[in-house]
Amino acid sequence: MKSSRGHLAALKKKLRTEIPATRRLGIEPVQCADGALVLKAPLAPNRNDKGTAFAGSLSAAATLAGWSAIWLALRDAGLEGIIVIQDCAIRFLRPVTRDFEARCPKPASAQLARFLATLRKHGKARLKLRITIRQGGADAVTFAGRYVVRLSR
Repeated sequence: MKSSRGHLAALKKKLRTEIPATRRLGIEPVQCADGALVLKAPLAPNRNDKGTAFAGSLSAAATLAGWSAIWLALRDAGLEGIIVIQDCAIRFLRPVTRDFEARCPKPASAQLARFLATLRKHGKARLKLRITIRQGGADAVTFAGRYVVRLSR
């Protein structure tokens, strides 16, 4: 994941045009540097009846952070593919009471290299990612997702 503004602008356009829920939830990429991709979201359109972030919105933000990180990695590698989430585990550790960010660290170089090599060789590959949403200096949500990518033909 490179940190250029052009990459973030392209990702923002992709999310806005092809994943309409991002517009309704206010989810947008804000950073791709320091080894992580960060998506932000405002609390207001994601609030539940308790005034905290709705679990579905937190799950969507985490899922999209992983999806977006893979999309950027494919773009960096000059590849295009269909990205889907295969499975995930999410833990809601504490309420989220304000605007939030989903952070997806860049995969280790060896892990990313294996993923891309498999994708090029077989046209399909899987990648596991971990995403966090923090509040008050502590994890509020932890998410582990396995994504499947199939090269576009």
